[in-house]
Amino acid sequence: MVEQVDTLILGAGAAGLFCGARTGARGRRTLVLDHSAKPAEKVRISGGGRCNFTNLETVPHAFISNNPHFAKSALARYTPWDFCDLMSRHDLSWHEKTLGQLFCDQKSSAVIKLLLDELDIAGSELRLSTGIGDIQHTGEQFLVATSDGDITARSLVIATGGLSIPKIGASALAYTLAAQFGHTVIEPKPALVPLTFTGQASDDFASISGVSIGVEARANSGPSFAENLLFTHRGLSGPAILQVSSYWKESEPVQLDLLPGIDGPLFVDALKASHPRLSLPAALATHFPKRFADMLAAQIDQSSGKRLAEWSRQHLNQLAQALKAWAVKPVGSEGWRTAEVTRGGIDTEGLSSRTMESKHVPGLYFIGECVDVTGWLGGYNFQWAWASAAAAGEVA
Repeated sequence: MVEQVDTLILGAGAAGLFCGARTGARGRRTLVLDHSAKPAEKVRISGGGRCNFTNLETVPHAFISNNPHFAKSALARYTPWDFCDLMSRHDLSWHEKTLGQLFCDQKSSAVIKLLLDELDIAGSELRLSTGIGDIQHTGEQFLVATSDGDITARSLVIATGGLSIPKIGASALAYTLAAQFGHTVIEPKPALVPLTFTGQASDDFASISGVSIGVEARANSGPSFAENLLFTHRGLSGPAILQVSSYWKESEPVQLDLLPGIDGPLFVDALKASHPRLSLPAALATHFPKRFADMLAAQIDQSSGKRLAEWSRQHLNQLAQALKAWAVKPVGSEGWRTAEVTRGGIDTEGLSSRTMESKHVPGLYFIGECVDVTGWLGGYNFQWAWASAAAAGEVA
């Protein structure tokens, strides 16, 4: 016997579960399938287990895509406050950590329970540990082979995510299916990921692993991010680096302003005036962590044992420039193992921005991370999951 449903959703992550609740609420017989044994693993591990479920400052320019206008429709129709209202209806509370980032007070497991409860209320079914095989589009329906038998559906929603974090079940299924049905796939790349170095930079950074400083970071022509940077045994991490990693291109440097919001020449003049008898490492250590100050001083000036009182105007200007535009050149990233999301994916040119439906195959939808829409760090990608799922859930 072939099982029949109205809407079949592949992927039981944030987008898939949320979409399943929306389609079920419309009276559609909905089935959500996933090959994993547990649902919403990315929700579980997000925000250090607190689930950074949205960002109050969600705006289109916080999303990267070949078509920067594509996400506007869905984001405008399902806002962060809409999901906050849903949280309230489930007696969940939240707090703003920084920069508009909202975290669940009851931890990520409560958000997963919300999604599962919504699915159950809508009468939709969740089926885990189910392998997906061949998929065909026959006339007005889809025929999907699974490890539990064949299923037919009038609407097929692909919510299987991208390639980030393979250990929790990431796969390329969405891209394979997109190509099968005539969609272009923009090369997926790791995003929101630590950057790695070789040579002297690698040794220097490893020597101060664990040190964190505030910077304003920029990669290529992307926006700048004033957040913390963290030195690691492999290179650089922390929010500032994760943010610029989505814009960084191989062989290009990352620019770091070590004095965000501070005038460089005024800073070094004040440093000299306040500490004329100190060497550069000792003087920098009055503003930066000592281990970082020592490393930076060695990079800036090999004769840094000289007292600041002896520094010429030219050398002071060079110091100010170095502090305001410290260039570091990564050789790569830590890759899919630690990337929080995927940049690239299914080209939005082949999708409706209002419904997320394929322009090539009626009844086929792509939502969430598998689409070429990548948000900044801080809840933006979950908001895209909710918004794109809601858009498809209105019609799928």
